[in-house]
Amino acid sequence: MITLTGLRAHGRHGVYDFERLQGQDFVVDATLRLDLSGAARSDEVTDTVHYGELADRLVAVVTGEPVNLIETLADRLLDVCLADPRVITATITVHKPQAPVPHTFTDVAVTLTRGRQAAGRSRPGDGEGR
Repeated sequence: MITLTGLRAHGRHGVYDFERLQGQDFVVDATLRLDLSGAARSDEVTDTVHYGELADRLVAVVTGEPVNLIETLADRLLDVCLADPRVITATITVHKPQAPVPHTFTDVAVTLTRGRQAAGRSRPGDGEGR
């Protein structure tokens, strides 16, 4: 498994106009399940998912085209993770710590998991919602 935790990027996602105008920080956690034995033997970055390049692609989605829901954002991030055919399963958590909730809270997050067989499409019930 490869895990990238706490990737922070400024995006303009949300249902409300002020979220789109001001934007806010989103935090992404990604876990990729894949066979790492080849990379462990070869010691070559080309035999694994380059987590720096993955981070660049995930940030591009977070800073890119706005969506209303972090569920939709998580789904797009899963597409990025599963674009590498070596990834068997990916789990993405999108944290929205500055969500417009009128109460004291620490974090709001959505987690979705998808496997290779469903790459490119989410299915109802494939993750946990808000």
